[in-house]
Amino acid sequence: MLSDFRIGLLAKFLCFAIIAVGISLIWGFTGIMSLGHGVFFGLGAYCMAMYLKLEASTSGVPDFMEWNGITELPIIWTMFKNPIFAIGSAILLPFLIAWIIGYFTFKNRIKGVFFSLISQAVVVVTVTLFIGSQQITGGTSGLTNFFTVFHVPLADPGTKSFLYFLTVSLLAIVMGIALILTKTRFGRLLIAIRDGENRLRFLGYNPAVFKVFIYALSAAFAGIAGALFVLQVGIITPEMMGIIPSIEMVLWVAIGGRHSILGAAIGAILTNSAKSFLSETYPEFWTIFLGGLFLLVVLYLPNGLVGIVEKFKVRFFKKEKKEEEKGATDSLVS
Repeated sequence: MLSDFRIGLLAKFLCFAIIAVGISLIWGFTGIMSLGHGVFFGLGAYCMAMYLKLEASTSGVPDFMEWNGITELPIIWTMFKNPIFAIGSAILLPFLIAWIIGYFTFKNRIKGVFFSLISQAVVVVTVTLFIGSQQITGGTSGLTNFFTVFHVPLADPGTKSFLYFLTVSLLAIVMGIALILTKTRFGRLLIAIRDGENRLRFLGYNPAVFKVFIYALSAAFAGIAGALFVLQVGIITPEMMGIIPSIEMVLWVAIGGRHSILGAAIGAILTNSAKSFLSETYPEFWTIFLGGLFLLVVLYLPNGLVGIVEKFKVRFFKKEKKEEEKGATDSLVS
């Protein structure tokens, strides 16, 4: 049996797996590398954190605002008193912002490295905005000190177990949606956009429509992960939605296998487990080990860990087929 600490850690990794599923859809299946999903993760997390912060406040105003001399709750915060609004915003706000960004970029046929640079610029602008708006966002310290959710103590073991199984359930739902999308005609269109966008346009399709939707959907997945992350970990800061976390998210998917929904989820869980294990066992060298692992996968495993399994499967079935053909030939000769 895992301790409460390990269950909380695993739940955090499952949150990251939800982000990885979305990135697999936009990158692995559609061919668009987004280096800015940390923003969508952060937006979902902040929406949930604002509700938790208000519930933890005895005066009706968050503590960091009181320290800044604010006695009246800003209008933007008042809406987050409602938990349904907070949860809905955690999903819809990233979806809407990604839809707007995607609409203007994909409509103008911006893709490849240029889109990746734009997504990085969005991260820089958002993080700078959150740090600069200290009186509303908490600045570099972010939002923390949450005690209850729906007036139930967050530190209670029963609450932690519930949140763990909630995360497992939502990961299963997200993966189910992604698998259904990729197995249908819509999924084949995404792959067609990745492998031959101009040919698809020649056939009468508008790739921008599909790209905008899948980008917004992947952002909504990241928002769900952010909301769950805050409930599990109890803190969100602008640093957690910055450039480095955004790049790490892409690496999780690369390690697991960007062309596989399951592979992306496994990659997020295994990479973060390795990161946790190495940082505990080799606190001075864990970054070197982890960097070496990234280089190994990027240089020698272009399809990630799932690619190794697929290679073994192909070899196994080839060997089995050869044995069947040999057996059939021997029976004919005899």
